[in-house]
Amino acid sequence: MIGVEFIFRLIGMVGMAIVGVYLGRDLAPLMGADPDLYATSFGLLGALVGLILTPFVTTRPARYLVSVLAKVSVQTLAAGLVGLVCGLIIAALLSLPLSMLPEPLSQILPFVGVVLFGYLGVVIFVLRQNDISEVFLTRWQTPVPEAGSEGLVPTSAGGAVSRNILLDTSVIIDGRIADIARTGFLAGTLLIPRFVLNELQYIADSPDALRRQRGRRGMEVLAQLQKDSAVPVRISDIDVEGVREVDDKLVVLARQLRCPILTNDYNLNRVAELQGVAVLNVNELANAVKSVFLPGETITVNIIQEGRETGQGIAYLDDGTMVVVEDGRDRINAKVTVHVTKVLQTAAGRMIFARIDDGKE
Repeated sequence: MIGVEFIFRLIGMVGMAIVGVYLGRDLAPLMGADPDLYATSFGLLGALVGLILTPFVTTRPARYLVSVLAKVSVQTLAAGLVGLVCGLIIAALLSLPLSMLPEPLSQILPFVGVVLFGYLGVVIFVLRQNDISEVFLTRWQTPVPEAGSEGLVPTSAGGAVSRNILLDTSVIIDGRIADIARTGFLAGTLLIPRFVLNELQYIADSPDALRRQRGRRGMEVLAQLQKDSAVPVRISDIDVEGVREVDDKLVVLARQLRCPILTNDYNLNRVAELQGVAVLNVNELANAVKSVFLPGETITVNIIQEGRETGQGIAYLDDGTMVVVEDGRDRINAKVTVHVTKVLQTAAGRMIFARIDDGKE
């Protein structure tokens, strides 16, 4: 099959050969030489130049332009196109008064205005694309009544709040995001940048067996999210220039898109909060939905191991909450009814201290 580049080489070879023939015929009288010899020589030289150089001015710049445009998000492309149109309209309006100036200004300034305003339109609209998109979104906002206000919030077709939620690599590997998304509590689109997917693939290809297993688990979770999730999942080629670390890219991208980051990475959580980026932490969510017990309430638990202190037994609730039972060491592997004496909230989660209810055994 003949390639496009080969066809352009042939076209360039023929075109440059013709140019060489005419150039040789014009130069021959000036040099006092045979016109046919010069035409033949310059024609062969033009054919060689056209055969070699044509791809460098046709197909290869086009391929480079396509590769660059493929990395740009649709939102950026749309903003650049709208900015270019607006810039050209302004340049067209100014071209009439500029053409009335004395020469050579009347011939130069209209062209300069087209280039300048076209460039400024693209740059301004791309830099302010998020603000511009918000302005257009407010045109189709659906009113949501709130207590004491008549605020409007942008909504999607399904009636849920329309927003992007950036996913971190750690929260994909963790796996709980698939169950959370399936419940429908997340409103918006789960956005996974390409650089997060690349980091996940790098972990899955790691020579370390544990890291490789974690990376492959993340790939399985991602496939499950795309298949079974109640919220849309989108992988985007959007990138952040000038930043190398994935966490830093996520923070910068979240600030640009004005969207939260979903993670369970403590360090990323702190860095994002310091820079004013909203964070949805899966660990904090897990702690928030654990069962709440007040001192004096009774629960039935199964003591499974010894505690740190003398005579203590350790049990766990269905949600993973640890229950420290006083004098429970002798009841290991037995179900007992206990009275809650104290509830302690720690950085690792909630702990319940209880005492065996002898009157109910």
